[in-house]
Amino acid sequence: MRSFIVICGICCWGIAMISSCGTAVTGETNATALVQPDSVSYINIDTTLIPNDQFGESVKYGRELMLNTARYIGPEGSAGKFLGNKMNCTNCHQDAGTKAFSFNLMSSHDNYPQYRSREGKVLTLAERVNNCVMRPHNGRPLPLDSKEMVAFLSYFKWISTFVPKNKPFKGAKNLHLTFPDIAASPENGQVLYQANCARCHGPNGEGQWNADKSTYVYPPLWGNTAYQPGSSMHRVIKQAEWLKNNMPYDKVTPGKPFLSDKEAIDIAAFVNNDKVHSRPNPKNFDYPHIAEKAIDYDHGPFADTFSVAQHKFGPYQPIIDYWKAKGLKPVY
Repeated sequence: MRSFIVICGICCWGIAMISSCGTAVTGETNATALVQPDSVSYINIDTTLIPNDQFGESVKYGRELMLNTARYIGPEGSAGKFLGNKMNCTNCHQDAGTKAFSFNLMSSHDNYPQYRSREGKVLTLAERVNNCVMRPHNGRPLPLDSKEMVAFLSYFKWISTFVPKNKPFKGAKNLHLTFPDIAASPENGQVLYQANCARCHGPNGEGQWNADKSTYVYPPLWGNTAYQPGSSMHRVIKQAEWLKNNMPYDKVTPGKPFLSDKEAIDIAAFVNNDKVHSRPNPKNFDYPHIAEKAIDYDHGPFADTFSVAQHKFGPYQPIIDYWKAKGLKPVY
């Protein structure tokens, strides 16, 4: 398995929001997409087209921040100490947010401001960036007028010029998951993790440092230096979508998963099993309106009669059916 954002959201994550950190519109409604024809091309970003002016310099710095977040704004950052860990945005939003099916950020500039159910209010893109800084990265918010925040926004504006306006593009959203009719198995997920993930992320989810320990080659997936609960990557469905589309990094290609849906869900259940894996303590769990809460969010209260365990591990279809029968829109 390769590097995680849960953004910026594993994060997250989630291993995204990431976890967290996807960019789903209208309060994180089901952010999956139908498989598009193979004849449709993926969008490639040509960084040689970044303008040679002051705006271009900000774009270039924003891309650097995506790729080397810890270097600039990590706990030992050269531009300020804002992150609480040494992960990078590109761990979840791979290829600096431009990789297909990897919490792609190329439409984020066009999609914000937007209503976010987790916060229960309309957020600007800058506030959304800070969500990732604070949750997956366990940090404190960047000043909204800081050079770094302006650089993030400049970069997002520039990459948005490559995508069609007001229409989907191939790889913008995660591929669809088919939910099994049984609960996820963290036990089976542990077996799958050791077979597919431990070689990069470590047998104990500790990740792999780079040579000078300034950041990770492969990020940690649990522990006090990983993403918080409440990150997108801490949600089993959200992380499983990301895993299906991106892992193991050397066995999957865009749009052609290696893991089955059930395997991805089981691995996500193991990684996010709070009974055996510790995480940083979040300040709050948000979702002020319980009828807008994601169905795989594992902190009550809930707008239904299902247990915390079922919200966490499934089976999810009965929850979805219940919500629809009550005229509620299930979010996942």
